Amino acid sequence: MKRIALAVICSALATSVWAAPKPCEELKAEIEAKIQANNVPSYTLEIVSNEEVHDQNMVVGTCENGTKKIIYQKNDN
Repeated sequence: MKRIALAVICSALATSVWAAPKPCEELKAEIEAKIQANNVPSYTLEIVSNEEVHDQNMVVGTCENGTKKIIYQKNDN
């Protein structure tokens, strides 16, 4: 019985860690690493407030409890 209770508590703690909001700069760095891994030569990533988003198709991430978005734009050469 103690093992079951311990498993339930550990699962609850792990779930709350996954749901923790990420700081925008940390999320931006992760997204940037993925873009660079795909050899995209020229792009812009920008952290903006929700009100500043004009095109939802440009949003690649949400951070700071949903109050800010990270937008991506590929720059043409």
